[in-house]
Amino acid sequence: MSSDTAFVFPGQGSQYVGMGKELCAQFAVAQQVFTEAEDALGFALRRLCFDGPEAELKLTENTQPAILTAAVAALRVLQTETALRAAVVAGHSLGEYSALVAVGALQFADAVRVVRERGRLMQQAVPAGEGAMAVLMGLAMDQVQSLCSDAGQGEIVSPANYNGGGQVVIAGTKNAVARAMALAKERGAKRVLELPVSAPFHCQLMKPAADGLQQVLSPVTIHPFRIGVVTNVEAEVNLDADRVKSLLSEQAVQPVRWEESVKKLAELGCRRVVEVGPGKVLKGLIKRILPALDADNFEAPQDLPRLAAA
Repeated sequence: MSSDTAFVFPGQGSQYVGMGKELCAQFAVAQQVFTEAEDALGFALRRLCFDGPEAELKLTENTQPAILTAAVAALRVLQTETALRAAVVAGHSLGEYSALVAVGALQFADAVRVVRERGRLMQQAVPAGEGAMAVLMGLAMDQVQSLCSDAGQGEIVSPANYNGGGQVVIAGTKNAVARAMALAKERGAKRVLELPVSAPFHCQLMKPAADGLQQVLSPVTIHPFRIGVVTNVEAEVNLDADRVKSLLSEQAVQPVRWEESVKKLAELGCRRVVEVGPGKVLKGLIKRILPALDADNFEAPQDLPRLAAA
């Protein structure tokens, strides 16, 4: 085991048409993951990931199982083709499910069914057009918390992702988010941008999704695991199988504490962090949070020689 290596797994927004295609073309172990996902879900996920259409891939209930599947396929290739092993894992929002599969806490087939329902529940929690999310650049955590409380005016708006490097995402009702965006500009944000999302994730508007998720998770077996998972809700290591379900349902309404999670990995002695799965979003964030960490990513066959050599 590489005692100084962490694996991290991407969340929603990292999807793209073609993800996983090259891995499946070259590695049977990646193909098996996609087959297992299709068996669990009963629809042609492979075709959607490889060929789109993009609009269908972007639907939350499709995006979530698609990213999870592409990430686990990449993980299986990494495990069979290199000696790289993680001492600890973490995932950004949806990525926490991939992290739990990686440590053996969740069976992959269970995880893919749960995140399909998670996507559906999150989509249904708030009627289309009533919620919004925005990214604010260049403000400190406490500044964002204070402008959200000033912008609320009886409606919900709060930090949803503490992504690090001066990037905080906020979520809430459309009007409250608009007020918070205006305040952020007034208070010196470098950049303010509304995000093209279909629902306001990680805020109290997701309470119906969190409640539904508890029911979806209820019959699922969580297996004991020995590699720690740094959770989104606490930015602390969890090794307790009995806490996994409550942490996952709470995650829907709580902010993703990504900056603190990355700092926790470093505190645990990680010198190297490998993002496993589609895209390079987390690698970019890690480089901004702690430039001294060796951040890398694995999503396609051409990444293998570099990772194997290291």
